[in-house]
Amino acid sequence: MAGGGDDAAAARNKMVVLKRHVTGFPMEEDMEVVVGAVGLRVPAGSSTPAVLVKNLYLSCDPWMRGRMSKHDEGATAPAPDFVIGEVRLHEPTHLRVVDSYQTMENYGVGKVIDSTHPEFKSGDLVWGMSGWEEYTLVYQPESLIKINHTELPLSYYTGVLGMTGLTAYAGVMEVGRPKRGDFVFVSAASGAVGQVAGQLAKIAGCYVVGSAGSDEKVDLLKTKFGFDDAFNYKSETDFAAALKRCLPDGIDIYFDNVGGATLDAALLHMRHGGRVVVCGMISQYNLEEPDGLRNMLCIIPKAVRVEGFNVAGYFHMYSRFEEEMARYIKEGKIAVVEDVVEGIESAPVALVGLFSGRNLGKQLVALARE
Repeated sequence: MAGGGDDAAAARNKMVVLKRHVTGFPMEEDMEVVVGAVGLRVPAGSSTPAVLVKNLYLSCDPWMRGRMSKHDEGATAPAPDFVIGEVRLHEPTHLRVVDSYQTMENYGVGKVIDSTHPEFKSGDLVWGMSGWEEYTLVYQPESLIKINHTELPLSYYTGVLGMTGLTAYAGVMEVGRPKRGDFVFVSAASGAVGQVAGQLAKIAGCYVVGSAGSDEKVDLLKTKFGFDDAFNYKSETDFAAALKRCLPDGIDIYFDNVGGATLDAALLHMRHGGRVVVCGMISQYNLEEPDGLRNMLCIIPKAVRVEGFNVAGYFHMYSRFEEEMARYIKEGKIAVVEDVVEGIESAPVALVGLFSGRNLGKQLVALARE
């Protein structure tokens, strides 16, 4: 995504590229940090408005794993496969720009350095889809969102005030539709989406239980995020028994970030008219043969609604969400825990760590703090 005009001052641009498509669990060696150059002005002569952004924070999220594999043509995938790192001329090709690597991508927070788009000016703080690099030239700046609450940490726009926060909000409020007194179970509850989903359910007046992968994370759920109960799924030999212990009256809403055996156990424990909000399936992303479900028959007599969703369908409500979430944070109703690594060189190890539960809270990479 990097580029520069031939008469512009240039800067070094470190970038993360995918070296090979991944089968099974990703490794740091599947990625590489390379160094290129970027012009510090939007290339002259373009009929397409563009914005040059200096990235301040980059988000690490499990959904990136799907783009690291090579999918067969016509296969269902959450987004296009990442291109294996290669030097190519940046599109649109009629511009005279420097060659650049095709970087990996995810959401990030940045500062506008230069712009030919009327809605953005130098100095604006924005968030949106970005290359995994120090500078990104965005040729579709309509995808960028201006940051309104600069009094809050900018890093929050990689998480609670960004894509992952909106994911939790849409999943809980729009898909789950909680009612006061509902019993809610959230898996991967200490992660970026889970921590917000559980707290929103508490604000809605629900009884909330979460699962996480360590005793430290379980303690965090109960003391920091206000969950009513939580359990360490790695210490449990029987997920169904753990759910029965923590939610003896059953589950009204299951916010699923995990899939697999956890989803199968939750289906057994759903109440009549329950809702399963399928947000992610991190337990399945690295399997060559995904786990099957045995308890799907439970949804028929219990009239359980199982609904998957994609946050891309809810960006129209972002302005409302941002104001509501900022208010909750300021009022102390939403707590935030971040796991921050420094420098783009740390991005590959941070991403890989998501799949072993190494992170504690929202995983992000700090490039340049404002």
